[in-house]
Amino acid sequence: MHSEAVASRSADPRDSRESRNGSPSLDTVSLAIIEQLQQDGRRPYAAIGKAVGLSEAAVRQRVQKLLDQGVMQIVAVTDPLTVGFRRQAMVGINVEGDLEPVADALAEMPEVEYVVMTAGSFDLLVEVVCEDDDHLLDVINKRIRALPGVRSTESFVYLKLKKQTYMWGTR
Repeated sequence: MHSEAVASRSADPRDSRESRNGSPSLDTVSLAIIEQLQQDGRRPYAAIGKAVGLSEAAVRQRVQKLLDQGVMQIVAVTDPLTVGFRRQAMVGINVEGDLEPVADALAEMPEVEYVVMTAGSFDLLVEVVCEDDDHLLDVINKRIRALPGVRSTESFVYLKLKKQTYMWGTR
């Protein structure tokens, strides 16, 4: 975040976003801290404090609170192609009966990056990251389609990833 914009943010805890779904409300300073970490997850707390107008200790406390509340995670994001995973796909899944057990089983698979329950053409969307086409076929045919309740699947193999960002958290 640009320093002028951060400087205009209030440290008053009453200056917060309303929570629509029961999640923690974040004040503008916490949002600014998140933006700083999204730009560089290894940025020192002292540098973040200078940018947002807090002490290093105050930033450390806020970051820990954000982590404890599950608001954010600090992780290393890799490019699957550079670490040996040559095939990514989105898989649309239609389910008979309760979605939860199927979603839970999918979430346990190491190849599955995320699971989304939807209200569209599919009951579930999952992103899978595999080593190659044979691995993808095995995951879809022998593991996903074999789950009790899975009625059908449709796979969308990624040809090229044009944009992947994690900066949406504070806009």
